[in-house]
Amino acid sequence: MTVHIAFDNSYARLPGAFFSRVRPSSAVAPRLIRLNRPLAEALGLDPDALEAPEGVAVLSGQAVPPGADPIATAYAGHQFGGFSPQLGDGRAILLGEVIGRDGLRRDIQLKGSGRTPFSRSGDGRAALGPVLREYLVSEAMAALGIPTTRALAAVATGETVYRETELPGAVLARVASSHIRVGTFQFFAARGDTEAVRQLADHAIARHDPEAARAAAPYAAFLAGVVARQAALVARWMQVGFIHGVMNTDNMAVSGETIDYGPCAFVDSYDPATVFSSIDRGGRYAYRNQPGIAQWNLARLTECLLPLLGDTEDAGLERGREILAGFSPLFHAAHLDGFRRKLGLAQARDGDGALLQDLLDRMAAGRADFTLTFRRLGDAAADPARDQDVRDLFIDPTAYDGWAGSWRARLADEPGEGEARRAAMRAVNPALVPRNHRVEEAIAAAIERDDFAPFERLGAALARPYDEPADPALAEPPSFDTSGYRTFCGT
Repeated sequence: MTVHIAFDNSYARLPGAFFSRVRPSSAVAPRLIRLNRPLAEALGLDPDALEAPEGVAVLSGQAVPPGADPIATAYAGHQFGGFSPQLGDGRAILLGEVIGRDGLRRDIQLKGSGRTPFSRSGDGRAALGPVLREYLVSEAMAALGIPTTRALAAVATGETVYRETELPGAVLARVASSHIRVGTFQFFAARGDTEAVRQLADHAIARHDPEAARAAAPYAAFLAGVVARQAALVARWMQVGFIHGVMNTDNMAVSGETIDYGPCAFVDSYDPATVFSSIDRGGRYAYRNQPGIAQWNLARLTECLLPLLGDTEDAGLERGREILAGFSPLFHAAHLDGFRRKLGLAQARDGDGALLQDLLDRMAAGRADFTLTFRRLGDAAADPARDQDVRDLFIDPTAYDGWAGSWRARLADEPGEGEARRAAMRAVNPALVPRNHRVEEAIAAAIERDDFAPFERLGAALARPYDEPADPALAEPPSFDTSGYRTFCGT
């Protein structure tokens, strides 16, 4: 069955310094693990054709379809605070861009498809575990309503990759509004190539902020848009207990989508200092540090754009500082508004921030599960008899009692009650997130036994995170202490 993809590759029409043309490496024996059929249809692709051998060949990198223009993009980045002037797509190849049925342009990229000029000493391959993790978590984030790259397909390559041990290889077909990163701007700014920064900004504006092109100061408007998107994005992360794990500037997309699910994880027992990444030894990207790191990353973007923000250096610096200063109020407003709704509060009142912080402090001290606490609050809001379900999550149940009285007094100021409030709270407090131990179980079954049934069951449940799962065990926290749990980049 022939695969027809109507590519329109705008990034590949930029100057050659932006990328290197490279063909994916041919997979030995590609085998489709999972195709995201609804996403394929939304992109205007034929899912039946993609599931056929010819389609699997394309999704694995074994074949390049007509109209594709495969490239590896160039970028730099601050990694854990240290600057690397050249990184780039070392194990990912952008096949091309498509216009979806909604009229929006999206990239189709293959991760794990072989070496590129940016691979350095890497093999350009991906192991099966990280591919399955990104598929599960990125699709869960999409179902949660959080802006994210998407997983189009996971394909086993039939090859072995070597990390600490031998592992089965795989390729992830990833979809994104674009793969333009803060680090992409840094690549050219570090070389003093202001014209390339301008070309990249013009491309990003046309793609993500077309209204900015009509503004009196287009580049300032673009920067303000990136700042606003990132403030909203990180606030949404915090509201579901998500920890990105590696918030380097090369992992921040100007589109405002979550990108690069390497050592990501979700908080179980709440602790704002939680870190999962094995390489984040100093806790730079801990749960509570994510807003500050996002603003730090945006400061690096602002530095890149300074020559475009004003007629003089001083004017550009002043405008950049003004825009960057908008991050904190935007984040705090989005953060409090989201948590206010998680607490069943539809109206803003003085003291709501203190009420929220009091709960979070008690949750941290009591080792209460993040997801279950907020989910069960919806039941307690409708029926005070259900308070016990929340109390049971705290080491000392009386810690909840001290806060619940203040919360109920605050609820008394709100319109609506009972089942309507419970329904509203359930719509923003998921029953299910990709619990770390469940993701690991699915990965282990696939690697050790070639059993993808746990992956399929978990993925199906995560597609409806606000519904009670058919298997309640998927929503339960682990029965063991996860304080020593570590995640890895997969490279």
